[in-house]
Amino acid sequence: MKLPQKPIDYNALLVKHSQVIFKLLGDPEISKVIYELNKEHLHWDELKYKKMPKDANPEHIWALMKVLRNSQYRRFKFLNWNLKYVLLDEFQMKLHLLDKETAGRLGASYDSEGNVFSQKYIISSLMEEAIASSQLEGAATTRKLAKEMLITNKKPHTYSEKMILNGYRTIQKVAKMKDCQITPDIILALHKDITEDTLKDKRYEGVFRDNNEVVVGDPVNVETIYHQPPDYKEISKMIDDFCKFANNDDKDFIHPIIKGIILHFLIGYIHPFEDGNGRTARALFYWYVLHKGYWLFEFMAISRIILRSKKRYGLSYLYTENDENDLTYFIDYQLCCIEEALHDMEKYISRKQKEQHEAMMLIKKIKEINLRQAEILKEFMKNQDKFYVLKEIIGIYGVAYDTARNDLLYLTKLGYLEKIKVQKKFMFKLSDKKQIQF
Repeated sequence: MKLPQKPIDYNALLVKHSQVIFKLLGDPEISKVIYELNKEHLHWDELKYKKMPKDANPEHIWALMKVLRNSQYRRFKFLNWNLKYVLLDEFQMKLHLLDKETAGRLGASYDSEGNVFSQKYIISSLMEEAIASSQLEGAATTRKLAKEMLITNKKPHTYSEKMILNGYRTIQKVAKMKDCQITPDIILALHKDITEDTLKDKRYEGVFRDNNEVVVGDPVNVETIYHQPPDYKEISKMIDDFCKFANNDDKDFIHPIIKGIILHFLIGYIHPFEDGNGRTARALFYWYVLHKGYWLFEFMAISRIILRSKKRYGLSYLYTENDENDLTYFIDYQLCCIEEALHDMEKYISRKQKEQHEAMMLIKKIKEINLRQAEILKEFMKNQDKFYVLKEIIGIYGVAYDTARNDLLYLTKLGYLEKIKVQKKFMFKLSDKKQIQF
């Protein structure tokens, strides 16, 4: 990834060319262009390539854009950093959508028999989040193989598989600690969970870095440094303040989803660990939005969206840092990812509601089974030649060993499944003896 060009000093431009620059505001066409460009909140690195009306100088347009932004910024202080962002109209639209959906129709997707559907979907989305978050940090395995490992509870054999298993266990833990306030010790514990047996030096699991050798750089061209984190001696104080900022409501209201995004950015910026900073930052974002009552996020695999646009993820950090800590770039990118994850989730839910309807039809035909058993039977019907082991059913449906075993044996007793011994291991497959139709 190429380093973006640092924005030009618009204050110096205003001093030098004030008459020419402010005269441009009197031109309706130019004023409209500036308004539209600021709606997109373009960075200088993007703006400089745009064709300007009436051959206006892009530097002059940039200076005016910054003047207008300065009147719209929401500002706050974290330690000695002056941070700011613009609450764009597009942000407010996306936040309204998320606020509405959180308490809206998704709730109607829950079933009445033990939340089988919702539980299964939470398991699936947490797996997807753990896999993608680890792949962002270099885990080299396919999504299919990684998910199979998690579902069947296989022991990880590679560095990448261990990363993914750690990520899955950690995100499950985060989902359960949504009622807790965050502390430095909890952050260290989360980092230890995420990095266990995956670092070159085990001493750095669950401890803050003790040197300034850690930088964010180009993995190919080691001479290119994207970000030099703060001095390691400041980390303890920074994390204390991070926790205060996360746990306390601000005098000036910050929407919880935006604040969660800011917390994500701050961990990436502070870079408190030798490795695992990105995974920790994304886990803390999940903690915060769930802590604030946004249960919807437990159903969303946002890292899967970030993985699709990894370059833009990196640029959103760089744009923020090299344009006077303007968080709008990072917030914009993250909200786009969240919106896309929401749409992915809605498509999945629509598909699963159809499957659940089919399961209900099965119950009408096979009155001896409950909804969960109908779901299991449907899983076998989708993969008629596949042999399932008990661990897979436990992993897919998030049920106890005895529950899964009893369900499979009961469906076998009814004649819908066959129990087969393969290399000293019992497996189950759809029976050929009974024909099942919707």
